[in-house]
Amino acid sequence: MSLKTILTDIEGTTSSISFVKDVLFPYARRALPGFVAAHGNDPEVRRWLDAVAAENGGLCQDEMIVETLQGWIDQDRKHTALKALQGLVWKDGYVRGDYAAHMYPDAAEALRAWHAQGHGINVYSSGSVAAQKLFFGYSAAGDLTALVSNWYDTEVGGKREAGSYRRIVGSLGVPAAEVLFLSDVVEELDAAREAGLDTVLLDRREDYPQPRHGEATHGHRRVESFADVAPERA
Repeated sequence: MSLKTILTDIEGTTSSISFVKDVLFPYARRALPGFVAAHGNDPEVRRWLDAVAAENGGLCQDEMIVETLQGWIDQDRKHTALKALQGLVWKDGYVRGDYAAHMYPDAAEALRAWHAQGHGINVYSSGSVAAQKLFFGYSAAGDLTALVSNWYDTEVGGKREAGSYRRIVGSLGVPAAEVLFLSDVVEELDAAREAGLDTVLLDRREDYPQPRHGEATHGHRRVESFADVAPERA
């Protein structure tokens, strides 16, 4: 019996979509102006602000950059600079105790069990690596960061691109078939399968009230809980 290496998404997979949509995004939108005013000259913050400015024709004022970022939040745009800045803003909220990251109890229990069994656990999310670590570090289930070996965000590539998963597999140093990718998004699972990974669709009733069956699963194995994921391989 060989052990699968786990690669998991966060939003809609380990954690509810509503937490990100209804808590984190609005918090970042409200806090961005004050955060940029206070920290706009910090090198890490400046790096991402300048990237946004350059991409949008050389925006010359931070207020204009903030408005652009807020528009991207409203559009749920998966932009690396936005994700990085959101992560920095969210850190303040976590540290102050304004919220704790939602984690499905079955996900926390399974991740702990898989780690104890020797499965390598890795995270791939559209949120920045910094935001991912905050999410797992300040989760409602406690600090889970020690369970995770590697973190990947969109700097490795888009989540619906097979090349991203090939790069991750290369980084992990294991055969693609020995990596199990967990996600709630079938297009992401399609890309992972194209790259040779094993896949499981998380179809949680809390996030997807209408169950996805048949053609809607694109042929991926479907579960409603981490308790139903069997990462072992004969």
